[in-house]
Amino acid sequence: MKRRELAAIGFMTFALFLGAGNLIFPPMMAQQAGENWLIAIVGFLLTAVGLPALTLIVLGRLSSADKLTASLPHWMDRTFWFLVLTTLGPAFVLPRAVTVAYEMGIKPFYQGNGLMLFSVLFCLLTLILALKPGKLVSYIGKVMTPALIVMLALLVIAALINPLGSPTDANAIYKAAPTVNGMIQGYMTLDAIAAVAFGWVIIQTIRGTGISCNKAISYYTLRIAGIYALLMSLCYLAMGYLGATSSSIAPNSTNGGEILTRYAAGEFGTFGQILLATITLMACLTTTIGLTNANGEYYKNTYNVPFKISAVVIMSLTTIISNVGLETIIEVSLPAILILCPIAVSLIIAIIFMPNTVSNEKRKFSMSQTLIVIIATLFGSIDALNILGKIPSAIHQDLTAWLPLFNAHASWLLPVLVTIFSSKVIHIIQRNRNAVATC
Repeated sequence: MKRRELAAIGFMTFALFLGAGNLIFPPMMAQQAGENWLIAIVGFLLTAVGLPALTLIVLGRLSSADKLTASLPHWMDRTFWFLVLTTLGPAFVLPRAVTVAYEMGIKPFYQGNGLMLFSVLFCLLTLILALKPGKLVSYIGKVMTPALIVMLALLVIAALINPLGSPTDANAIYKAAPTVNGMIQGYMTLDAIAAVAFGWVIIQTIRGTGISCNKAISYYTLRIAGIYALLMSLCYLAMGYLGATSSSIAPNSTNGGEILTRYAAGEFGTFGQILLATITLMACLTTTIGLTNANGEYYKNTYNVPFKISAVVIMSLTTIISNVGLETIIEVSLPAILILCPIAVSLIIAIIFMPNTVSNEKRKFSMSQTLIVIIATLFGSIDALNILGKIPSAIHQDLTAWLPLFNAHASWLLPVLVTIFSSKVIHIIQRNRNAVATC
């Protein structure tokens, strides 16, 4: 693969992940962290960038995204992918991207209610670009991403030259543990689960350049993950700086979007509002294209559904849900994503420490992998209920006292690690017994 192609795919990967939510998270966190914003951002990068990059690297080593779950029972494998791609697609993330694009990109300049017309046009544009997956690198990696980077750089350079404030005192939680709370916020971007879906797109894009050797796919995925990690880290640092220096222009803001809007207007006036609107629209568009492509690739490879049919159905559903009952859909879908994320990360960790549970030749059932998914689902459900505020106060106090990492929304981590370690030990003991028996 030529360096130019590699860079273009790396840029495309960065753009796929860079949705409006990714722009909004760091400014809000950095404003709250105040003088500790850099320490908090380090923790944020570990989970918001580190976990997705690790996921891409593991998927590249497998050379196919579907091998991540190939050791699970067939029904569990299909259920996992269906839920991941449905919630990241028309049931949650796609409608949210359309709505956010309208709220931040169009509504500030339009007094009426134009969401329906906008959603139709936005989804139609997404469909047109997604129906030519072979040209994704040209559309996104070579054109849209460089333009997006230039616009972000313009805003950040202006902030460096003329900051609109200075970091204030950190609030209580960021005074006590800035790095840990940064890690929690990074985990809550849920980009680790997005990386599982985008793995379909990235590996297929690599194959589209004529590369079919598994080792080569692993090698290039590693380098693409590196490009993504570098660009996304720089973006998060830049957005964090804007939030940390927004004390005078946007004090006590309720969300990162408000901070960015006021900062852009403060630096450039009306042009700044147009600049931010363009950044938001482009960031949302690259994400919707990537997720539509990921869904289409999955249904084509798994169920032999033609890519065009899948893409049309997905965009049609997205258009409808963007206009009707999005809040209800979010209430239903968010718990699923909060549970699926621990499952996905657990599978990645398991494959790192137990690579022999995955076969490159054929499906091979693994009791260890299945048990890990069950445990991640159980404890991930507890974390999801905690995040959604659905746990009674008395039970919440008991779980805080007795369940490790409960307040960090990662109570699934220790049980999963113990299960992986135990499975590894059992496997070594069985292998040694078999070796002795054959002597």
